[in-house]
Amino acid sequence: MPETDGSTGTRGAPGAAPVIARTHISLLVRDPEASAAWFEDVLGMKVTARGPQWVFLSFGRKHHDLALIRAEDGAEQGGLGLQHYGLEIEGGVDALRRLYGMLLTKGVTVVKTTDHAIGLGVYFEDPDGNRFEFFAETVVDDEEATRLLGEHQAPSRTIDLDPLYS
Repeated sequence: MPETDGSTGTRGAPGAAPVIARTHISLLVRDPEASAAWFEDVLGMKVTARGPQWVFLSFGRKHHDLALIRAEDGAEQGGLGLQHYGLEIEGGVDALRRLYGMLLTKGVTVVKTTDHAIGLGVYFEDPDGNRFEFFAETVVDDEEATRLLGEHQAPSRTIDLDPLYS
């Protein structure tokens, strides 16, 4: 396997490694309008653009963070593709517990609550079965977090997390 130097991608290969400024995710869904309403309600997102087969939503800092695109008729969630989309939150564990309570109040399917050794996560599904995670870091030093992930084999230990209801 080729070594990388962190600045030019594969050592000796022309070009530069990408410097990612931000990301977005695009999901195939059964009904983009119904899914958009769910994301507005559950995640507080705002619709920024729409077309006959798609809807774009934003968390409010950029034009879109999420694209919802109509899937082909009869499409079903499969075993390949998106495993989950992690949403790192601000506010720590209490904020995570409040979001967990909000999900439960809204009847959202919560898949699991976990301890990753570097933070806690609440995994949940949208109406089409796409999995998302609210994640609160408890170890904020990236070098230490990297060490812990390796040491603990990227853990996902199920925990009991007490939801907070606002």
